[in-house]
Amino acid sequence: MAQVINISQARWEPIQQVPLLDLKRQYTELCDEMAAALRSVSDSGMFVLGPEVKKLEQSLADYCQVEHAVGCASGSDALLLALMACDIGPGDEVIVPSFTFFATASAVTRLGATPVFADIEPTSFNIDPSHVERLITDRTRAVIPVNLFGQMAEMQILNDLVQGRDIALIEDSAQAVGAELGNRRTGGWGDMCALSFYPTKNLGGAGDGGMVMTNNAEYAEKLRLLRGHGMEPRYYHSLIGINSRLDSYQAAVLNVKLPRLDDWTALRQQNADRYTELFRDSELDEMIGWPATLPNRRHVWNQYVVRVPNGQRDRMRKELADAKIGSEIYYPLGLHEQECFQYLGYAPESLPETYRATREVMALPIFPELTAAEQVYVVDKIKAFCETNHELLAPARKRAA
Repeated sequence: MAQVINISQARWEPIQQVPLLDLKRQYTELCDEMAAALRSVSDSGMFVLGPEVKKLEQSLADYCQVEHAVGCASGSDALLLALMACDIGPGDEVIVPSFTFFATASAVTRLGATPVFADIEPTSFNIDPSHVERLITDRTRAVIPVNLFGQMAEMQILNDLVQGRDIALIEDSAQAVGAELGNRRTGGWGDMCALSFYPTKNLGGAGDGGMVMTNNAEYAEKLRLLRGHGMEPRYYHSLIGINSRLDSYQAAVLNVKLPRLDDWTALRQQNADRYTELFRDSELDEMIGWPATLPNRRHVWNQYVVRVPNGQRDRMRKELADAKIGSEIYYPLGLHEQECFQYLGYAPESLPETYRATREVMALPIFPELTAAEQVYVVDKIKAFCETNHELLAPARKRAA
């Protein structure tokens, strides 16, 4: 639960602005250690797939409680490589949520397969297993649930759903490293799991980076081949792979950060609890919806996403921007509405929960170094907007318990 704070005292602290994310605060604490790690890589001359990469792969495999971890160039490539390891291609269908980042579906289309878009559950924003079940056909070769915003999807239900079928289950945990369902960590629930180390993630590098996790030794061996042009030994190619190797500089930065991940996660959880306390104390539940942690979960809070109903989201966001408060919309359109996927023939409201979420969601600052005073400032500005626009906002749907 949130650390007890003196709200009155926090309101006395002068706040000029609150960024959505401030990476400099984290970097300031780590700059000397990171510089030493980067110098070590430079001195070694081993810049790609060197000892730092192997150390990170082993450390993250241990952290995620899986047997194998294979570093690659990005989270997007991690998804692509996982699908390639399953031999996904033309004629195949892959079920993905429409409410997610573009890479979840683009990896499917890059291999010539067809993304089949599923709707989401309104409370968690994660893929709806009951809709997945209705979408399965004899062409379905994989399902990619996304552990969106840092909370695990219904992986046990989805596991049971694909059991005994020729359907791969690939976790997209780009936003959820360290998340848990029933004390079992993301990484080993499906056949494979994709991580991203983009700087905005809970475990972010100084550029792009990704990893594929698996408990299957055959998949791990194939992934290592695929990330390096299918080459082993040198200049002998048994598979047609891609160039997607994790460089040692990124691994060195991540090796410095990984031991701090649980502490940062605890701070994110504290910030989420504090927001909820502040919203509840402000009696805003009739006007906006705030997120919830589902039972039996460890939520790692990559994003704290509220709902602003009745077409007032963009107006509220503008007022926050005027107060120099950062926010973001993840995501303004479901993938089924994107221009590049119009050939699939989805009507905008054919996925009603996705459609509603894209018109209501707004992410607030929740990075670990965020202060209590900054959170008070954010909620006070939201409260002021709600009081001014009460008739337009009410009655909003109450937050799901």
